[in-house]
Amino acid sequence: MNELQAFEKHLRENEKSPATIEKYLRDARAFLCWLDGSEPTKELTVCYKEGLTERYETASVNSMLAGINSYLSFSGRADCRVKPLRVQRTLFGSEERELSREEYARLVCAAGGAQIGVVMQTICGTGIRVSELGDYSMEYDLKTPEQQAELRHITAEAVREGRAAVRNKGKTRVILIPAALRRLLLGYMKKAGVTTGSVFLSKNKTSLDRSTVWRRMKALCERAGVDPRKVFPHSLRHLFARVFYSVEKDLLRLADILGHASVNTTRIYTMETGRQHMKLLERVSRTLLT
Repeated sequence: MNELQAFEKHLRENEKSPATIEKYLRDARAFLCWLDGSEPTKELTVCYKEGLTERYETASVNSMLAGINSYLSFSGRADCRVKPLRVQRTLFGSEERELSREEYARLVCAAGGAQIGVVMQTICGTGIRVSELGDYSMEYDLKTPEQQAELRHITAEAVREGRAAVRNKGKTRVILIPAALRRLLLGYMKKAGVTTGSVFLSKNKTSLDRSTVWRRMKALCERAGVDPRKVFPHSLRHLFARVFYSVEKDLLRLADILGHASVNTTRIYTMETGRQHMKLLERVSRTLLT
């Protein structure tokens, strides 16, 4: 067993998700390829980090460094680890990348009665992840671990009960299904002939995977008149978070609903655009300025 195989075994024993294992191995291989047979040193790792910084955004660099640092620790070279890049908190998000309520409504309208329209309303009505790359379980007979979707937890039984239990990385959280969404799903189930198991099935009768949902959402963009750069399954989760926070102003409860371990992650989801910040400043200035 070579060192990378041993590293993979170590990650599995530490119950890392399949997606994390794949990514950490990819990062470690790229680093070893760059070393070209040289032994890692702190100086070389810093040099590699600088090269990454020139080519990638900060978040991407830090993501790669996480995999490399994990590998270095495993291989007994913790002294060669490097610090991630410092990230300055952004005050507001990009309007060009934020899906608005109106655009979401146009996408749903463009979908008509098709399955993808119900899928989008389920994501946006619950904040559920379309794809949770959690621990692989033979309980879900999908092609690859990466194809496991949280939508698989939206079963006929869960819809009738009004709640779904989502299991990931040894943790379980409950997704509540609001009454209006339950009515929509029950109507869809009746039309699709679904009486048990996953509500959203592919033509092959397996749970929908992330890539299928992504492709179908993109296909709606031209008809709906929405910029494709804004349209991703995860955009709907962000929209849910912003709307929830605008109504409740309860970040801790929102973090629980979204399944975030850190409220700092939830703050990113509730970030408003610069246009919204400007409206707020305009109101403040009218109050303070004469």
